Amino acid sequence: MKINAKDVASGAFLILLAAIGLWLNMDHTLGTARRMGPGYMPMLVFWVQLGLGALVLVLGFFSGPDPMERWKGIDWTMLIASIVVGTLVWQISPMFGEFFSSTYNGIGLGMLVGFLVICYAVGWRLLGFICAAMCIFALLLEKGGLMLAVAATILISAMAEPEHRSRPLGVLGLMIFLLAMCWWIFIKQLDIRVAVWPMQY
Repeated sequence: MKINAKDVASGAFLILLAAIGLWLNMDHTLGTARRMGPGYMPMLVFWVQLGLGALVLVLGFFSGPDPMERWKGIDWTMLIASIVVGTLVWQISPMFGEFFSSTYNGIGLGMLVGFLVICYAVGWRLLGFICAAMCIFALLLEKGGLMLAVAATILISAMAEPEHRSRPLGVLGLMIFLLAMCWWIFIKQLDIRVAVWPMQY
């Protein structure tokens, strides 16, 4: 057995995040494929993520050897700092408004700040920005609408890769394409009841 430690760790991490997501999503109504509730698409995404994580994990036992790199001092420091700062922001989040005192919005804000803090370390930057992008989508969808949530998600995700940061026109083109596709699929075709623009109900 030739273990690829990076793939095994990545697969386990994807499975863990999917399991947490499925657990948190239990509070939302699923609905049906024809009339989707707010929890239907997240449920599908988390199950796909769980399956992909399992695939990466299994293949990781046969695609090595590829040992994990040792963490540097900055990696440990920023991991601890992100947990501390994220937890602190979560605890004080109700001070920022009623929106953050209900459901999981306060936790989401704490996670967003924590993931942005960890991006200071180069080794965590890719994962940090991608996770921060997922957090901003969840926080903006209800009040900011689908278009703003998708746009912010794309912008923050693009910061994870230096090549994307140096090509803003490519990111803008991708954003326009994805915004149009999301509107066509989710609003026009599936008629999902979600705000499209800020404060539209």
